[in-house]
Amino acid sequence: MESQTEAKPESDGWEWAIVEIFGHRKHAGRMREEERFGAKLLRIDIPKEGDPEANGWETVYYGGSSIFSFALADEATCLRINRPYAPPSRVSLPVQHDVEMIDDDANDQVF
Repeated sequence: MESQTEAKPESDGWEWAIVEIFGHRKHAGRMREEERFGAKLLRIDIPKEGDPEANGWETVYYGGSSIFSFALADEATCLRINRPYAPPSRVSLPVQHDVEMIDDDANDQVF
């Protein structure tokens, strides 16, 4: 009996994740480990304004000792985190047309 294993597609090394640096800065984007300047660094590609196809990527490098936390995420979550805040919208209450005006001037006393 032969055991067959499915060939896994070659990974390009990118992972979608949220990383916190020194406990003060938080980045969400695609990440991978790269060697630069003779040392291993974390490369973070952050989608600009939540839409990398339209606005491109911002790339940041950090050394391993500066990583405070690293949480894997999916692409949709990382894009949503980097989307700019939407301006608040106005909400109006519906106008009530059947309101009766009450005149209580007849009961007022003159002093």
